[in-house]
Amino acid sequence: MSESPPTTPVCYRHPGRETYVRCTRCDRPICPDCMREASVGHQCPECVNEGRRSVRPARTAFGGGTAGRHGYVTKGIIALNVLLMVLSIASDRGGDAAVGGSGFGGLMGGSTPLTNWGSVLGLAVFPDGTLGGIADGEWYRLVTAMFLHYGVIHLLLNMWALWVLGRSLEANLGPLRFGALYLIAGLGGNVAAYLFSAQNSATAGASTAVFGLFAALIIIGRKMGRDVSQVLPILVINLVFTLTVPGISIPGHLGGLAFGALMALVLAYAPRGRRTLVQVAGGAIILVVLLALVLFRTAQLLS
Repeated sequence: MSESPPTTPVCYRHPGRETYVRCTRCDRPICPDCMREASVGHQCPECVNEGRRSVRPARTAFGGGTAGRHGYVTKGIIALNVLLMVLSIASDRGGDAAVGGSGFGGLMGGSTPLTNWGSVLGLAVFPDGTLGGIADGEWYRLVTAMFLHYGVIHLLLNMWALWVLGRSLEANLGPLRFGALYLIAGLGGNVAAYLFSAQNSATAGASTAVFGLFAALIIIGRKMGRDVSQVLPILVINLVFTLTVPGISIPGHLGGLAFGALMALVLAYAPRGRRTLVQVAGGAIILVVLLALVLFRTAQLLS
């Protein structure tokens, strides 16, 4: 009885193609069109895809994605602030929104219909006789105020600080965690302004969030063992300006500083084993505290 001659292996994905090359993972024969270069030999498409699924994506020291090194969130926030400044000037129809107004060097430039609509305002009667403000249900002001500015100089100072601080923090925290830090710091500053400012006093600006970023840079830097001594004098100078220059919201800046620091502590010191859970829970608790403060102030103004 004669033996059958050995058959030439064929590609498992293309049965009509003969090949002597095999996948180094599953040992199936693969043709040149199916070969994917590996560290050793070649792999088939299915094994390559399986390997990609099994490889954990790179993370920062605080659990964030490495896409933060591109600074997309920082750039997006700056773009949004600039866009709203353009819209604010356009809404003013020839007023003093760009460089006019009171304050140090035009820092607190003139208000516009857009800033009137979106600034932090407790409760006030508008010129047309209507009542408005956060206590009247306009809670959106607590968010919109951190993206609006009184004048171009005000905008430029805040955007320069955001550009310097934001890129470093976003690279270390990742886009999502940095975005949460920015929003909570800004919201915390606006809630503080709502709590401690006169009910008919309007405030706006990204400086609430920026002060939170100052605190976060110090906390994150210390956690990573970096020298933060150069940041402290800049923060002190900004605090001196806050306390001495007329027209600046002291509660807003200090509130942003405090709540930015709280969120940074949560992000930096969450235990590694349950890092994401603790970070999300910590952020949620801060938001609940802010909500309670808003409800308290609202009840106080309406009583």
